[in-house]
Amino acid sequence: MLTAVAALDVLDATAVYWAGRLTLCSGPDDLDRYDAAFAAYFGGEAPRRGRPAAGTPPRVAVTAPLEEGGGAGEEGEDPSDLAVAASADEVLRQRDVADLTPAEREHLRRLFALVRPASPMRPARRRRPSAHGSVHPARTVRRALRDGGEVSRLLHRRARPRPRRVVLLVDVSGSMSPYADALLRFAHAAVRARPASTEVFTIGTRLTRVTREMRLRDPDRALAASGTAIPDWSGGTRLGEVLKAFLDRWGQRGTARGAVVVVCSDGWERGSPDLLREQMARLRRLAHGVVWVNPHKGRAGYEPLTGGMQAALPSVDAFVSGHSLAAFEELSGVISRV
Repeated sequence: MLTAVAALDVLDATAVYWAGRLTLCSGPDDLDRYDAAFAAYFGGEAPRRGRPAAGTPPRVAVTAPLEEGGGAGEEGEDPSDLAVAASADEVLRQRDVADLTPAEREHLRRLFALVRPASPMRPARRRRPSAHGSVHPARTVRRALRDGGEVSRLLHRRARPRPRRVVLLVDVSGSMSPYADALLRFAHAAVRARPASTEVFTIGTRLTRVTREMRLRDPDRALAASGTAIPDWSGGTRLGEVLKAFLDRWGQRGTARGAVVVVCSDGWERGSPDLLREQMARLRRLAHGVVWVNPHKGRAGYEPLTGGMQAALPSVDAFVSGHSLAAFEELSGVISRV
């Protein structure tokens, strides 16, 4: 399996899945155990006991279309069935989260477990030895002294990039309830990818830090713990007041300084839009970049006409949608490039 993965893209969950399945499974009896082990290791799901009931979908789904002639090597498997399953996953990636059935939501949760958001990088001040870059005078001279005073080789150094802090502010008010679960699952994936440089807060009528809860490995346990810690779930929205509380307590002290701040909200504001405009301008001065995620932006004909959106957009670097799994994958790229 390691030899096969070395020849593939290790960031492609589909490639890793089939590399293991084609090399580790010797017969149909191994497929269920392999699916359970793969989901437990890569998706953080608890291993199952025994065989699943008839008709139960596999724990790990293929997330990309299968190429012609690829992935169909086991006896008794019809390549057309595999293609249909992969096509269904592609359709699900484009569907609006708010319009999914309970069964589709459960399937989407398994796909979220395979998401690995890319981290933005920043140049570090401290330089380290490298094969390329500027010449390191001290190391070069020390090497020359060991060689009898002859400069036989120039030693180099350069700054290696370090992860930039990412701060996610997730709106859990009543108007965002159809998307809150998906947004928090994306936040959990971001925390798992970079636990030391990712912070998660929920916003509504008050500010709640849920970074510690999001560090739990299992996504369902992490969301359950976060739900217990959030006192204003499905309540109202006071974006200006909550953003001011975040900047006063956390942002001004360093959490938002030089960070990529992602605000996930539909922009409905019960308070004063002027306060939100003022705090967004303050946030923009502190942060490296500000990204606003509005799930309604993914719908045809949407225009940012609410008072909150009108007040926030002048201080936003990127305005993206967050209504589907494909939109979250696009958001990951925006965060890494902003």
